Amino acid sequence: MMFFGRLRQLVGRFGKNRDGNFMVMAGVVLGVLALAVGFAVDIGQMMNARSALGNAIDAAVTSTARDLTTGTATEAEATKIIKVYLDANSSGGILSANQIVIDKVTLDRTQYTLQVSAYVDVPLFFPLFGTEKTRRVSQTGAAVYSFRQLEIAMMLDLTGSMKSGTKVQDLKNAAKDAVDTIFKDQSPSRPRVRVALIPYANAVNVGSSLAASSVFIETKDSERKQAPGNTTPRLPSNSSNGTNNKYNCATERKGDYQYTDDGPESSMVNRDLFITTFSDGSAGFSATVMCPKAEIMPLTSDAQALKSRIDAFEFEGGTAGHIGVQWSWYLLSPNWAGALPEAQRPMDYDSTKIGKYAILMTDGLFNLSYFDASTDRGVYKDGKAPPRDAAIKLCEGMRAKGIEIYTIGFDLYNRDISADSRAKAIDLLQKCASPDSGGKHFFDASTGPELKAAFDKIARNLNRLALTK
Repeated sequence: MMFFGRLRQLVGRFGKNRDGNFMVMAGVVLGVLALAVGFAVDIGQMMNARSALGNAIDAAVTSTARDLTTGTATEAEATKIIKVYLDANSSGGILSANQIVIDKVTLDRTQYTLQVSAYVDVPLFFPLFGTEKTRRVSQTGAAVYSFRQLEIAMMLDLTGSMKSGTKVQDLKNAAKDAVDTIFKDQSPSRPRVRVALIPYANAVNVGSSLAASSVFIETKDSERKQAPGNTTPRLPSNSSNGTNNKYNCATERKGDYQYTDDGPESSMVNRDLFITTFSDGSAGFSATVMCPKAEIMPLTSDAQALKSRIDAFEFEGGTAGHIGVQWSWYLLSPNWAGALPEAQRPMDYDSTKIGKYAILMTDGLFNLSYFDASTDRGVYKDGKAPPRDAAIKLCEGMRAKGIEIYTIGFDLYNRDISADSRAKAIDLLQKCASPDSGGKHFFDASTGPELKAAFDKIARNLNRLALTK
């Protein structure tokens, strides 16, 4: 206030003074002041325009990069989409929608970066000496997009113990919600995410098509060893088309290839001789189905088909979880591509182009294994180590190939599980899970809401990876 008061006094004195030199000086001073005020207004206008332009470019580049990543836009459409976003993010502010001019759009297809340069011509309120009426303001923004794809195997427990309480519906709801979250924002016409389902109990039902090229049916004790490759001639009784293959069940692969992901041309997966008498009650245990009625579902981008398969799950049998782990690996392995239809084939191991993930879920201790049994009654391990050790070796092999593993234990604290079995189940799941450097990988869910929360957290993380990597 003192400054403006002082200024008024000086102006008054200038007006009353009749000295010619003083009046000339006054005119010069007032002219300079006017120029300074005008220059300040123009500078402020340009600074505001620069800020608004930068914000509009950042919003347009980020949104367009997301569209490129999700597949809702192609690289050829990028410039047009950027213009739409620039207009949408500039209207109503200091800039008008048609004022922004795109100077250059650069797509780096090696680094997957999108860079945009644009400018506006800002009107000057006080052009200097009448030489220019606008001043150009330019800004540049950049964002990263991705064509990296995701392949996810979901191994789900369909054993008889899941039938207690609300566990069946809890699992179905949690798994279906996870599918919805994983596929959120993915373009149906250009999917970047595929999911496989591996339901398991006494064994795994691989379906007639895959069984034909990958399952060797043991018919006598001398065949309980490493299976031949699928190019080796087989007797009809050893074929998946044989009458002794009602559910296309598969147990472990034996011998040199048991803990590898080599394809079935090296060695098929056995269907152990003992599975028939173990499951039909002849071994002294309650009769159950040999393996789940639900077949595995290889990689697909059809979310509705996945959810329909989950809805149809039936639960019965024991916990041969390591066989589920084995098939989770196979359905993510490029070495198994030749045994699958083209649309279901896994991509090559290449972390720059493909992320591979497995979600392994159980409600108890793995307690069945065939490869080490000497009698059909010996299939049941009652807390012994072989099925757990086999699962851990398979998990180690998966992680060595770059597959990231999440594990979920469900209702491990119910009264039917002993403290020793609970501790062994948790130990297995912790050893199978990937390290937590990129977030939590082992989940211990006691209730339905906790199971849903575990699947949801994993699914949200996978969805984020699909959009950012």
